[in-house]
Amino acid sequence: MTTLRFGFSPCPNDTFAFHALVHGLVEAPFQIEPVLLDIEELNRRAHTGELELTKLSFGALAGVGDRYRLLGSGAALGFGCGPLVVAREPIDLARAAAGPIAVPGLQTTAVLLLRRFAPALGELVELRYDRILGAVERGEVKAGLIIHESRFTYAEHGLVRICDLGELWEEETGLPVPLAGICARSDLDAATCAAAAQAIRASVEYAFAHPEASRDYVRANAQELSEDVRRAHIELYVNDSSIDLGETGLRAIESLLHATRASR
Repeated sequence: MTTLRFGFSPCPNDTFAFHALVHGLVEAPFQIEPVLLDIEELNRRAHTGELELTKLSFGALAGVGDRYRLLGSGAALGFGCGPLVVAREPIDLARAAAGPIAVPGLQTTAVLLLRRFAPALGELVELRYDRILGAVERGEVKAGLIIHESRFTYAEHGLVRICDLGELWEEETGLPVPLAGICARSDLDAATCAAAAQAIRASVEYAFAHPEASRDYVRANAQELSEDVRRAHIELYVNDSSIDLGETGLRAIESLLHATRASR
Protein backbone atom coordinates (compact mmCIF):
# COMPACT_ATOMS: atom_id res chain seq x y z
CA MET A 1 0.00 0.00 0.00
CA THR A 2 1.24 3.49 -0.85
CA THR A 3 2.43 5.69 2.01
CA LEU A 4 1.72 9.42 1.94
CA ARG A 5 3.56 11.83 4.21
CA PHE A 6 1.06 14.20 5.82
CA GLY A 7 2.35 17.38 7.41
CA PHE A 8 0.26 19.11 10.05
CA SER A 9 0.87 20.94 13.30
CA PRO A 10 1.01 19.46 16.81
CA CYS A 11 -1.69 21.92 17.90
CA PRO A 12 -4.85 20.45 19.46
CA ASN A 13 -7.09 21.28 16.52
CA ASP A 14 -4.95 19.29 14.08
CA THR A 15 -4.25 16.31 16.31
CA PHE A 16 -7.95 16.15 17.17
CA ALA A 17 -9.05 16.38 13.53
CA PHE A 18 -6.50 13.98 12.03
CA HIS A 19 -6.15 11.44 14.83
CA ALA A 20 -8.51 8.97 13.16
CA LEU A 21 -6.70 9.14 9.82
CA VAL A 22 -3.26 8.74 11.39
CA HIS A 23 -4.40 5.76 13.47
CA GLY A 24 -6.24 3.92 10.71
CA LEU A 25 -9.72 4.47 12.13
CA VAL A 26 -11.15 5.60 8.80
CA GLU A 27 -10.83 3.96 5.42
CA ALA A 28 -8.15 5.13 3.01
CA PRO A 29 -6.40 3.45 0.07
CA PHE A 30 -3.01 4.51 1.46
CA GLN A 31 -1.09 4.65 4.72
CA ILE A 32 -0.29 7.93 6.43
CA GLU A 33 3.11 8.91 7.76
CA PRO A 34 2.43 11.92 10.02
CA VAL A 35 4.97 14.76 10.01
CA LEU A 36 4.17 17.16 12.85
CA LEU A 37 5.76 20.58 12.41
CA ASP A 38 5.07 24.23 13.16
CA ILE A 39 2.89 25.83 10.48
CA GLU A 40 5.62 28.17 9.25
CA GLU A 41 8.00 25.23 8.83
CA LEU A 42 5.31 23.50 6.78
CA ASN A 43 4.94 26.68 4.72
CA ARG A 44 8.68 26.66 4.02
CA ARG A 45 8.81 22.98 3.08
CA ALA A 46 5.95 23.42 0.65
CA HIS A 47 8.26 25.42 -1.62
CA THR A 48 10.21 22.25 -2.35
CA GLY A 49 7.19 19.93 -2.46
CA GLU A 50 8.65 17.67 0.21
CA LEU A 51 5.35 16.29 1.53
CA GLU A 52 2.56 14.65 -0.44
CA LEU A 53 -0.09 16.14 1.85
CA THR A 54 0.44 19.23 3.97
CA LYS A 55 -1.28 21.86 5.99
CA LEU A 56 -0.51 25.26 4.51
CA SER A 57 -1.31 28.81 5.57
CA PHE A 58 -3.65 30.44 3.10
CA GLY A 59 -1.29 33.39 3.26
CA ALA A 60 1.43 31.14 1.81
CA LEU A 61 -0.68 29.33 -0.76
CA ALA A 62 -0.09 31.77 -3.60
CA GLY A 63 3.67 31.59 -3.06
CA VAL A 64 3.99 27.86 -3.72
CA GLY A 65 2.77 28.21 -7.29
CA ASP A 66 1.51 25.00 -8.88
CA ARG A 67 3.22 22.64 -6.43
CA TYR A 68 0.05 22.03 -4.40
CA ARG A 69 -3.71 22.01 -4.85
CA LEU A 70 -6.18 22.82 -2.09
CA LEU A 71 -8.42 20.03 -0.79
CA GLY A 72 -11.98 20.71 0.30
CA SER A 73 -11.65 19.25 3.80
CA GLY A 74 -9.43 19.69 6.85
CA ALA A 75 -9.24 23.49 6.75
CA ALA A 76 -9.13 25.90 9.68
CA LEU A 77 -11.35 28.93 9.24
CA GLY A 78 -14.23 30.49 11.05
CA PHE A 79 -15.51 33.46 13.00
CA GLY A 80 -13.85 34.64 16.18
CA CYS A 81 -10.59 32.79 15.52
CA GLY A 82 -8.35 35.46 14.02
CA PRO A 83 -4.79 36.39 15.04
CA LEU A 84 -4.38 38.84 17.91
CA VAL A 85 -1.92 41.68 18.41
CA VAL A 86 -0.82 41.94 22.05
CA ALA A 87 1.50 44.20 24.03
CA ARG A 88 2.53 44.98 27.60
CA GLU A 89 0.39 48.14 27.70
CA PRO A 90 -2.52 49.55 25.72
CA ILE A 91 -1.35 51.15 22.46
CA ASP A 92 -3.03 51.51 19.11
CA LEU A 93 -2.46 49.09 16.23
CA ALA A 94 -0.32 51.55 14.27
CA ARG A 95 2.14 51.95 17.17
CA ALA A 96 2.25 48.21 17.74
CA ALA A 97 2.87 47.53 14.05
CA ALA A 98 5.64 50.14 13.95
CA GLY A 99 7.68 47.48 15.69
CA PRO A 100 9.64 45.71 16.58
CA ILE A 101 6.76 43.22 16.54
CA ALA A 102 7.21 39.48 16.89
CA VAL A 103 5.40 37.45 14.23
CA PRO A 104 4.95 33.67 13.79
CA GLY A 105 6.39 33.57 10.26
CA LEU A 106 6.36 35.86 7.25
CA GLN A 107 4.28 33.42 5.20
CA THR A 108 1.51 32.98 7.74
CA THR A 109 -2.00 34.23 7.19
CA ALA A 110 -1.53 36.23 10.40
CA VAL A 111 1.17 38.39 8.81
CA LEU A 112 -0.88 38.84 5.65
CA LEU A 113 -3.77 40.15 7.75
CA LEU A 114 -1.39 42.41 9.69
CA ARG A 115 -0.13 43.90 6.42
CA ARG A 116 -3.71 44.41 5.30
CA PHE A 117 -4.79 46.37 8.37
CA ALA A 118 -1.47 48.01 9.32
CA PRO A 119 0.38 48.56 6.02
CA ALA A 120 3.03 50.84 7.56
CA LEU A 121 4.86 47.97 9.23
CA GLY A 122 8.14 48.40 11.02
CA GLU A 123 10.61 45.70 12.03
CA LEU A 124 9.17 42.18 12.00
CA VAL A 125 10.90 39.68 14.28
CA GLU A 126 10.20 36.07 13.26
CA LEU A 127 9.74 33.71 16.20
CA ARG A 128 8.11 30.33 16.59
CA TYR A 129 4.53 31.04 17.61
CA ASP A 130 4.91 29.65 21.15
CA ARG A 131 7.88 31.95 21.92
CA ILE A 132 6.15 35.22 21.07
CA LEU A 133 4.36 35.81 24.38
CA GLY A 134 7.59 35.45 26.35
CA ALA A 135 9.42 37.85 24.04
CA VAL A 136 6.73 40.50 24.51
CA GLU A 137 6.59 39.93 28.26
CA ARG A 138 10.37 40.36 28.59
CA GLY A 139 10.33 43.56 26.55
CA GLU A 140 12.39 42.13 23.70
CA VAL A 141 9.77 43.42 21.26
CA LYS A 142 7.11 46.11 21.51
CA ALA A 143 4.24 43.83 20.51
CA GLY A 144 3.44 40.35 19.32
CA LEU A 145 1.21 38.81 16.68
CA ILE A 146 -0.16 35.63 18.21
CA ILE A 147 -1.93 32.57 16.83
CA HIS A 148 -3.10 29.14 18.00
CA GLU A 149 -3.56 28.63 21.73
CA SER A 150 -1.69 31.83 22.64
CA ARG A 151 -4.99 33.71 22.30
CA PHE A 152 -6.14 31.86 25.44
CA THR A 153 -3.02 32.42 27.53
CA TYR A 154 -1.65 35.92 26.79
CA ALA A 155 -3.26 37.43 29.91
CA GLU A 156 -1.25 35.00 32.04
CA HIS A 157 1.85 36.81 30.77
CA GLY A 158 0.50 40.19 31.88
CA LEU A 159 -0.25 41.26 28.31
CA VAL A 160 -3.21 43.13 26.87
CA ARG A 161 -5.02 42.70 23.58
CA ILE A 162 -4.42 45.52 21.13
CA CYS A 163 -6.41 44.23 18.20
CA ASP A 164 -8.19 41.16 16.88
CA LEU A 165 -7.32 41.02 13.18
CA GLY A 166 -10.05 38.45 12.69
CA GLU A 167 -12.65 40.93 13.88
CA LEU A 168 -11.36 43.53 11.42
CA TRP A 169 -11.51 40.98 8.60
CA GLU A 170 -15.02 39.89 9.50
CA GLU A 171 -16.24 43.50 9.74
CA GLU A 172 -14.73 44.32 6.36
CA THR A 173 -15.76 41.23 4.42
CA GLY A 174 -18.55 39.52 6.35
CA LEU A 175 -16.65 36.28 5.73
CA PRO A 176 -14.95 33.76 8.00
CA VAL A 177 -11.23 34.14 8.60
CA PRO A 178 -9.34 31.65 6.39
CA LEU A 179 -6.28 30.54 8.34
CA ALA A 180 -4.95 27.32 6.80
CA GLY A 181 -5.99 24.44 4.57
CA ILE A 182 -4.87 20.97 3.60
CA CYS A 183 -3.18 20.67 0.23
CA ALA A 184 -2.15 17.76 -1.97
CA ARG A 185 1.01 17.83 -4.03
CA SER A 186 0.13 18.46 -7.64
CA ASP A 187 1.85 15.32 -8.95
CA LEU A 188 -0.67 13.11 -7.13
CA ASP A 189 -3.29 11.77 -9.51
CA ALA A 190 -6.89 12.91 -9.31
CA ALA A 191 -8.08 9.66 -7.75
CA THR A 192 -5.52 9.89 -4.93
CA CYS A 193 -6.40 13.52 -4.27
CA ALA A 194 -10.10 12.67 -4.12
CA ALA A 195 -9.39 9.76 -1.78
CA ALA A 196 -7.25 11.99 0.44
CA ALA A 197 -9.97 14.62 0.67
CA GLN A 198 -12.54 11.97 1.55
CA ALA A 199 -10.30 10.34 4.16
CA ILE A 200 -9.56 13.70 5.79
CA ARG A 201 -13.26 14.54 5.83
CA ALA A 202 -14.01 11.14 7.39
CA SER A 203 -11.32 11.78 10.02
CA VAL A 204 -12.87 15.09 11.03
CA GLU A 205 -16.33 13.53 11.14
CA TYR A 206 -14.97 10.70 13.28
CA ALA A 207 -13.44 13.27 15.64
CA PHE A 208 -16.79 14.98 16.09
CA ALA A 209 -18.58 11.67 16.60
CA HIS A 210 -15.95 10.34 19.05
CA PRO A 211 -14.47 13.45 20.75
CA GLU A 212 -12.73 11.48 23.51
CA ALA A 213 -10.95 9.06 21.17
CA SER A 214 -8.12 11.48 20.44
CA ARG A 215 -7.65 12.75 24.01
CA ASP A 216 -4.30 11.03 24.65
CA TYR A 217 -2.93 11.91 21.20
CA VAL A 218 -3.92 15.55 21.62
CA ARG A 219 -2.45 15.74 25.12
CA ALA A 220 0.81 14.05 24.09
CA ASN A 221 1.44 16.68 21.44
CA ALA A 222 0.37 19.69 23.53
CA GLN A 223 1.85 18.83 26.90
CA GLU A 224 2.16 22.42 28.10
CA LEU A 225 -1.56 23.13 27.74
CA SER A 226 -4.30 22.61 30.28
CA GLU A 227 -7.32 20.48 29.44
CA ASP A 228 -9.50 23.61 29.33
CA VAL A 229 -7.19 25.35 26.85
CA ARG A 230 -6.97 22.25 24.66
CA ARG A 231 -10.75 21.99 24.58
CA ALA A 232 -11.23 25.69 23.82
CA HIS A 233 -8.62 25.50 21.08
CA ILE A 234 -10.37 22.59 19.39
CA GLU A 235 -13.82 24.16 19.67
CA LEU A 236 -12.58 27.39 18.10
CA TYR A 237 -10.65 26.02 15.14
CA VAL A 238 -12.43 22.78 14.20
CA ASN A 239 -15.91 23.39 12.81
CA ASP A 240 -18.17 22.67 9.85
CA SER A 241 -15.67 24.28 7.47
CA SER A 242 -13.17 21.62 8.52
CA ILE A 243 -15.51 19.02 7.06
CA ASP A 244 -16.25 20.95 3.88
CA LEU A 245 -15.09 24.41 2.88
CA GLY A 246 -18.35 25.11 1.09
CA GLU A 247 -19.14 28.13 -1.04
CA THR A 248 -18.65 30.64 1.78
CA GLY A 249 -15.27 29.19 2.71
CA LEU A 250 -14.09 29.28 -0.89
CA ARG A 251 -15.18 32.93 -1.20
CA ALA A 252 -13.26 33.78 1.97
CA ILE A 253 -10.11 32.11 0.65
CA GLU A 254 -10.38 33.84 -2.72
CA SER A 255 -10.82 37.20 -0.99
CA LEU A 256 -7.69 36.58 1.08
CA LEU A 257 -5.66 35.38 -1.91
CA HIS A 258 -6.78 38.47 -3.83
CA ALA A 259 -5.33 40.52 -0.98
CA THR A 260 -2.11 38.51 -1.25
CA ARG A 261 -1.81 39.20 -4.96
CA ALA A 262 -2.59 42.87 -4.45
CA SER A 263 0.16 43.22 -1.85
CA ARG A 264 2.87 41.77 -4.08
